[in-house]
Amino acid sequence: MSRQTNKLTATAVKSAKPTDKPVKMADGGGLYLEVRASGGKYWRMKYRFAGKEKLLAIGTYPEISLADARKAREKAKERLSEGVDPSMAKQLERKLGQQVAANTFQLVAQEWLERVHQHDVVPDHYQRNRRRLERDAFPVLGKRPLSEISAAELLACLRRIEDRGHVETAHRVKALCGQVFRYGISTGRAERDPTPDLRGALRPHRSQHFAALTEPSAVAELLRAIDGYGGQPVTIAALQIAPMVFTRPGELRQARWSDIDLDNALWSFTASKTDQPLLVPLPSQAVAILRDLYGLTGRSEYVFPGARSHKRPMSNVAIKAALDRMGFKGQMTAHGFRAMARTILAERLGYPPEYIEQQLAHAVRDSNGRAYNRTQFLEQRREMLQRWADYLDELRQAHPSSSQSSAQ
Repeated sequence: MSRQTNKLTATAVKSAKPTDKPVKMADGGGLYLEVRASGGKYWRMKYRFAGKEKLLAIGTYPEISLADARKAREKAKERLSEGVDPSMAKQLERKLGQQVAANTFQLVAQEWLERVHQHDVVPDHYQRNRRRLERDAFPVLGKRPLSEISAAELLACLRRIEDRGHVETAHRVKALCGQVFRYGISTGRAERDPTPDLRGALRPHRSQHFAALTEPSAVAELLRAIDGYGGQPVTIAALQIAPMVFTRPGELRQARWSDIDLDNALWSFTASKTDQPLLVPLPSQAVAILRDLYGLTGRSEYVFPGARSHKRPMSNVAIKAALDRMGFKGQMTAHGFRAMARTILAERLGYPPEYIEQQLAHAVRDSNGRAYNRTQFLEQRREMLQRWADYLDELRQAHPSSSQSSAQ
C-alpha cells in the first residue's frame, strides 16, 4: 500500500501557528513544512541517497507555495530515480547560476575595460570606448551570459546603431565587442568570438578625410591668422606649435612638461595609435614658444592645460573652435596639420616618405619588415623639422600675393 501524499491544504499551511517548539507538518513523500518558534515556515524534504538519510532545503513559505513545494518534491524524486542527489544538484545549480551572473557581457566588458583597456590607450580614448559600450552594447547585451551570445544576437545589437545612421560607430562597437569576447575566451568565460562571423554584415564605413590646407598660399594665410588670433595664450601656443610638429591632436594637447627636454630640444611620449615610444625633435621656434609658455603653465602637469582647470589638459575641441572662429571652418581641422605637413614636406621640400611617416608616428617598417624604433631617423627628422619650421616662417613673412612663388 503506497503512502499517502498531498495531505496538506493551502489553508492549513497559511494558518499554521508557531509553538514553543518547531512543528513538522507532513505532506507525504518526504515533504513537510517546518514551523519554527520564531514564526518562520520552511519547506523540507527527507530522502535517502546511497543508504543515508538526507534533507533537501526547498525554501521558505510564502515565497514557495504549497504547489511549488510539491513540484520541487517531484523534481527531486525524478533526480533520485536517475541516481542523482537532489541536494548536490541544487548546490551545483546555485553555483552555476552565480558563475553565469558573473560572466555576463557587461561584467566581463567592465573587467576588460578596467584591467586591460585603460592601460593600453590614452585616457580620452578609453573614456570614448567605455561610453560606446555603455550607450550601445550594455542595454542590449549587458545581462546576457557572454558564452551564450550568438552572431545573430550581436548583429541585431549593431544594426540598432547602424539604423540610427551611425555606421562608423557600429563598426567601432563591433571591434570593441570582439576584444571583450577574446578577453572572455582567455579568462575561461567564453568559447569563441562571434564577431568574425559578421564580416560583410554591416554597411561599409567610408573614412572621413579631415579638412586640411595643402597649398602654400593658403597655409601662409592660416599662419598669419594664427599670429593675429586674440584667444587664450595657451590656445595660441598650441596653434603655433601644432603645424611645426604635426603630432596627433590628442598627443599635443595632452603633452606633459615631464616629457619635454627643452635643453636638448626633444619631446618623448608614447604614440596613441601604435602604442610605441616616439621622440619628436623640436625646432628652435617651438622651443622658444615652450620656454615662454613655461612661465604660464610650468606648474601644471600639462603643457596646454584646460581653461577651467590646470589639472586637466585643454579641451579636445579648443583648436578646432579657434580655427572655426578664424574663418577656416570646413577648410582646416586640428588633425589637418598632419596632412598639410605630409603633403608639403614630400611634394615641395622633397623629404623621403620614411622620415615623414616616422614623424607622423605611423607603423613604418624597414625592408625586412621590422618596425623602426623611436630613435630611427632622429637626426634626419631633426633637420627636417627645423627646415619645415623655417619654411613656415618664410610663408608667414611672405607678401600674400607672392606666397605661391616663394614656396616654389
